[in-house]
Amino acid sequence: MRTADLTGLPTGIPEALHDEGIEELYPPQAEAVEAGLTDGESLVAAVPTASGKTLIAELAMLSSVARGGKALYIVPLRALASEKKAEFERWEEYGIDVGVSTGNYESDGEWLSSRDIIVATSEKVDSLVRNNAAWMDQLTCVVADEVHLVDDRNRGPTLEVTLAKLRRLNPNLQTVALSATVGNADVVADWLDAELVQSDWRPIELKMGVHYGNAINFDDGSQREVPVGRGERQTPALVADALDGDDADDQGSSLVFVNSRRNAESAARRMADVTDQYITGDERGELAELAAEIRDVSDTETSEDLAKVVAKGAAFHHAGLASEHRTLVEDAFRDRLIKCICATPTLAAGVNTPSRRVIVRDWQRYDGDYGGMKPLDVLEIHQMMGRAGRPGLDPYGEAVLLAKDADSRDELFERYIWADPEDVHSKLAAEPALRTHLLATIASGFAHTREGLLEFLDQTLYAAQTDDPERLGQVTDRVLDYLEINGFVEFEGETIQATPVGHTVSRLYLDPMSAAEIIDGLEWAADHRTEKLRALAGETDDAPKRERKSEPDETAGFQKASEMRSAGDDGGDDGGDDDEFETDITYPTPLGLYHLVCRTPDMYQLYLKSGDRETYTELCYEREPEFLGRVPSEYEDVAFEDWLSALKTARLLEDWVGEVDEDRITERYGVGPGDIRGKVETAEWLLGAAERLAAELDLEAVYAVREAKKRVEYGVREELLDLAGVRGVGRKRARRLFEAGVETRADLREAEKSRILAALRGRRKTAENILEAAGRKNPSMDDIDESDAPDDAVPDDTGFETAKERADQQASLGDFE
Repeated sequence: MRTADLTGLPTGIPEALHDEGIEELYPPQAEAVEAGLTDGESLVAAVPTASGKTLIAELAMLSSVARGGKALYIVPLRALASEKKAEFERWEEYGIDVGVSTGNYESDGEWLSSRDIIVATSEKVDSLVRNNAAWMDQLTCVVADEVHLVDDRNRGPTLEVTLAKLRRLNPNLQTVALSATVGNADVVADWLDAELVQSDWRPIELKMGVHYGNAINFDDGSQREVPVGRGERQTPALVADALDGDDADDQGSSLVFVNSRRNAESAARRMADVTDQYITGDERGELAELAAEIRDVSDTETSEDLAKVVAKGAAFHHAGLASEHRTLVEDAFRDRLIKCICATPTLAAGVNTPSRRVIVRDWQRYDGDYGGMKPLDVLEIHQMMGRAGRPGLDPYGEAVLLAKDADSRDELFERYIWADPEDVHSKLAAEPALRTHLLATIASGFAHTREGLLEFLDQTLYAAQTDDPERLGQVTDRVLDYLEINGFVEFEGETIQATPVGHTVSRLYLDPMSAAEIIDGLEWAADHRTEKLRALAGETDDAPKRERKSEPDETAGFQKASEMRSAGDDGGDDGGDDDEFETDITYPTPLGLYHLVCRTPDMYQLYLKSGDRETYTELCYEREPEFLGRVPSEYEDVAFEDWLSALKTARLLEDWVGEVDEDRITERYGVGPGDIRGKVETAEWLLGAAERLAAELDLEAVYAVREAKKRVEYGVREELLDLAGVRGVGRKRARRLFEAGVETRADLREAEKSRILAALRGRRKTAENILEAAGRKNPSMDDIDESDAPDDAVPDDTGFETAKERADQQASLGDFE
């Protein structure tokens, strides 16, 4: 089918496709159009990577807009949202407005009502429904990218429920689901009342095989000789062979998939010695510039390690990197500047990074529930392999697994090369998933009775797949009991309504269990305020009590978090007197609040490593008066370990707001810069939710929560909050300005410009932007000389480092190793 023959699209689109070089549709694309894609028919496209799924989505959305409608494109990752928005923006010259929305779960996204195509994550779409976005009922087309992720126990239920709600809101909605090749795509199509387009066609040949000995054995029976010398490793030989290519102009890049961050980094160091031999003089200069950009992202060892390998034409890629790191690496790889990326499987989850050769070095991954190394699913391996072959750049793609002997070679062929992908299965019936989605369903008005809830849930993939229809009702009843006990819903006869707090929790996009933990902790702090202030001031003996707790009553049903923490505690003042205690100490303390949000299910806690239990047990009892709740007994092994894991995570946040250098934090806690930012963003969100809940419940802690949230947002100590709030300042510049005697926003408006310029190390444009943001009438730095600054304007570098180290020492109890 020729693109010139396409109908139902906005004027100029077929011609634009032709100008892009798309004269003929790929077979799966043509089949989709024949199935009614551009006429508003729902469709599931289960086709391999690089087989044209994005154009299928674009044809559906553009034809929907041409009919006067609005389209929504749902992605699993924020990074993919940005990538797709940039891709779709090429249609703006044809009158198509494109918007993207991925954060701020409290917003109704009203500004998106003027957009024709909206790109958003499934979590953001779910929150828009909860916040009653008025434009939702204007949707005529929704595209769900990577719909096979309904099988993911973390993100799958949100995608599943969101699609069910959108279809309920808009009965005539065109639903287009894009999927990898899965075993039961027909079941997904039946659930969505959609036509199925299923194909193994790819625009370029993908050869899958296993390297054993000195050759790759491919699935078509062919071989490619790739010798490995005695004592050498297979992966460097395969990367070098791809770079050698079949002729001088046939240099091919490689993606190497490994099973851990540490392995990704160590493999990249080895691959850099290979790629370094294939870099041209011009490329070496460009790579040096790229390495400098990477170093500028963060002052961490991870950033430095990445820059070193990038300078040689290799890179590593994992979730511990900052998003800016990942973007720089992905762009350079697509531009063929970086020749090899060593990555964890997260890189296979949708971001467009095709290569000539994919090497799956590790096909097993540690799984704590499994009790050891567990083989990866066929679907996940095939997703990695699907990255091989770049249309228009490579004559073919190769995907290679590694075997040490003939038996493992045969096993890998049986397990992965010749195997079909697994079926996808709904994960909705798990209680953690239903907690949040049942409350949201009630709060947003989709159902007001138990029967109404079950009727709505009957529209999900779980209902379409289950052979145990009673289970969903049983889990629903348990979750409703939990929501009622914790004050999120109330019953009047058969009618179920969300309480005011329940509505707030739903709009905040919190797991109800997180909300219960936060509310319980804040109320506990209010009840024990005087007692804890006395303890913090050293006026009472608040000695740690390490006795075993009484066993919980398993017949008592659901309990609030504090009831589970302190069986038998009557919630009173624990012997403290009720007289107001006057002190300058802030309570709850920042650490107490950080620990509170870190023990919620919405925060991924840091693991306790060898030696950590003793370290954090000691710290736990040293800081006990700051906790918002009873410390579990050490004999309650799981509960106590969870408490300590939350404490370790809270200590990371305390170091962050204490202005400890990122490099020190990454070393101390064994994390990457991306992990730090992930924890900071999650804590900022949860503290914002805690602030809203404290205000809703009229608790005095609201002010302490607000300050703790601001300190996390800016990463500064209390005295820098005013400065750090000025656009363009940030945590490091705020400290330099403060040390130079510029301590407030008002000082930025009044202080000598030479003092400010010196504090900012002579960066004139930066200084002007900051002064403008602070409201200075004349921010210009023309004719200002930093050498005119007073002697005390800026400590020299040694003095500044000493100031930072002093802050580190005050904020830390030492390096925990």
